[in-house]
Amino acid sequence: MKNIIHKINENRGFLLFILLFAYVQSIYTRIVGRQEINAYTFTPEAALATLIGAGILFLIILFFIRKWQKNDVFDTRTMLKVFGWSLLAFVVSMLLIGFLISLAFGTIARNFNPHTLTISLFSHFLDGFIYGSFFLAYYYYQDNKKHQQKLTAYNEALAESKISQLKTQLNPHFLFNNLNILDQLIEEDKEKASDFLNEFAEIYRYVLQSTDKELVSIKEEIDFVQQYFKLFDYKYGNAYQLQIEMDNTNGFIVPMALQLLLENAVQHNLGTKEKPIRIQIETGANISVSNNLNLKRNSKPASGRALKNLEEQYGLLSGRCIEIHQTEKTFSVSIPLIHKQNI
Repeated sequence: MKNIIHKINENRGFLLFILLFAYVQSIYTRIVGRQEINAYTFTPEAALATLIGAGILFLIILFFIRKWQKNDVFDTRTMLKVFGWSLLAFVVSMLLIGFLISLAFGTIARNFNPHTLTISLFSHFLDGFIYGSFFLAYYYYQDNKKHQQKLTAYNEALAESKISQLKTQLNPHFLFNNLNILDQLIEEDKEKASDFLNEFAEIYRYVLQSTDKELVSIKEEIDFVQQYFKLFDYKYGNAYQLQIEMDNTNGFIVPMALQLLLENAVQHNLGTKEKPIRIQIETGANISVSNNLNLKRNSKPASGRALKNLEEQYGLLSGRCIEIHQTEKTFSVSIPLIHKQNI
């Protein structure tokens, strides 16, 4: 009983439409049939009777849908089969109900003579066709809506899973590169190595915290990058230089995106005190990371895996692309800022 009440409440808008349509239909029929307008013209009992009949029709349609529709995919052939058999079952059911009522009141001869029976058949068939069409259109609209919601939820879950996998790929990469620096510092200067390790511990705390986040604010990421760049000073001194110009602090960015681009610049370019690699970060409509080029000789060809990883994350989160530009002297990457309402 509770389930029936819940279903009625859930679909009250559709049922109200059916009742209003039936009421207008009864008024029109009485005006055309009697050629006059009086108080009886507007009484609602015919509309209520039609609503009850429509309810019986809806139950019949649901029975055939559950019997023949085996999956969530819309099937026109199955729908036509459901509609045809439902219409036939409805007409037969209404005639049977009418016969039982006539039998109870002794009016079979009046209500089931050839002329009256023909009118009843046509009336039931027309009502079944009209209200059955309404119900099927409403049912398949709601069914398609639920299917789309499930599909959206599935795609969101898939995207979150993919993003999580991509972040898992980046964290070991970050850890491996900095442990290499630490290893070299231990051989060269143990005191520097100790300071480096303390700085690295603080930075890695941010890395662990950001792993659970899809996005971080620009300010958070810039603060992290400034702290992270200090690690390079331990190994390279002024061979690599960082300049930041912040014209816009609104918006969000994928965690560790800037760190990845800094690392990319250092990994592929040879910086010296005489010819430093200057890395510039600018925030405006987008956030841009650029550097002058002095490519290392005999280095392994770049796989581009890190940039592809970043591109995939942006594609999954916002549907927008990062832009990569390279000339003979400079390399730059432009990342679109993400505003949460656009996700």
